[in-house]
Amino acid sequence: MHGPPEIVIFAKPLCPYCVAAKSLLREKGVAFREVDVSRDQALSDEMVQRTGRRTVPQIFIGDRHIGGFDDLSALDRAGELDALLHPVA
Repeated sequence: MHGPPEIVIFAKPLCPYCVAAKSLLREKGVAFREVDVSRDQALSDEMVQRTGRRTVPQIFIGDRHIGGFDDLSALDRAGELDALLHPVA
């Protein structure tokens, strides 16, 4: 049996979309790891390499790149986010 997938958010402290994404995930009751790319160029470069995007947030659920807050919110509205956050074993 597998546990919940690791959720990683590449973010910057004053980014309103980052705050919104973290708030949505907290509402869903899931833990996530935040990677602050504002002070570390290597982390920022890693984000761009993994996603092809320079904007934050960039969200991963397990190995799946979700995208930014708009993408996360769209998954939630479509009723697909909960299944990603809480996969059935």
